[in-house]
Amino acid sequence: MQVDESYYYIAEIISKFDLIALQEVRDDLRAPNKILEILGSYWSYMFTDVTEGRQGDSERTALLFDTRKVRFGGLAGQLVLPPLEEKDPISGQTIYQPVKQLCRTPFLCGFKAGWTNFTLTTVHILYGASVGNDPDRIKEIEDLAKMIANKAAQTSAWSHNMILLGDFNIFKKEDQTYEAIIKAGFTIPEALQSLPSNALKNKFYDQIAFKVRPGRFEATKKADVFDFFESVFVANKKSETEYAASMGKGYLENSKGELRDEDAKTTYYKTHWRTFQMSDHLPMWVEVAIDHTDNYLSEKLLTAQD
Repeated sequence: MQVDESYYYIAEIISKFDLIALQEVRDDLRAPNKILEILGSYWSYMFTDVTEGRQGDSERTALLFDTRKVRFGGLAGQLVLPPLEEKDPISGQTIYQPVKQLCRTPFLCGFKAGWTNFTLTTVHILYGASVGNDPDRIKEIEDLAKMIANKAAQTSAWSHNMILLGDFNIFKKEDQTYEAIIKAGFTIPEALQSLPSNALKNKFYDQIAFKVRPGRFEATKKADVFDFFESVFVANKKSETEYAASMGKGYLENSKGELRDEDAKTTYYKTHWRTFQMSDHLPMWVEVAIDHTDNYLSEKLLTAQD
């Protein structure tokens, strides 16, 4: 059962940032609507329809933003991989072959902040087999990263500043899943490269990657992963006892109806109940420099002198 205070903790964390991407949003929107209500009238959000099918798991993705800092730029869409182009060996005509789409459809939106613009794509990549280099997961990341990189290279692109982020289900940075992002020309801030992002702090599931115009839009050296469990639903006996009544029957016995001993109760509190209240992923954040006025004026001055 969700306790009301969880919504306020989540809203408080979100309020410290300007633009937030959420994955694993369910088909029932009451929770994000409640959080938006707590955040207040300056905040807005956009979300996708659910992805159908077993692997889609009826999930949405959502983007929340403080309208005092970030403005929706008008561009929005769920990404669909383009078909393969082949030549018919007899007629020579071009044949378009459909390709396998990502199990959960990525969400791309364009935003404006200050005098710059950028697109942000949020994803939840297939987990697949419980191994670091699952081939289907690698393929999803490769296809998606290549598609967005190609968009950035187009002269007519709405923006040439691309952010790709979300839950990539990357086990460790040495995996091919991580390398697939880098090979497409994206960079990951150094401060984030050695930070696990799951609640147990042993996996590198989440990433924030950039492909941008230098000197116009770039990550600063400020970035981190915020462990909210150091502040709320703390992993100690005092906190566990405080929430025992809220945890209900599941705290007292397992799914077979067998009574839990004290160690099992603590495990249930730490690894199940409190992650259900907040998340089993820790928020990953990065600061982006968007005010390049000095660079812009310097370039104009040089142009005028020439």
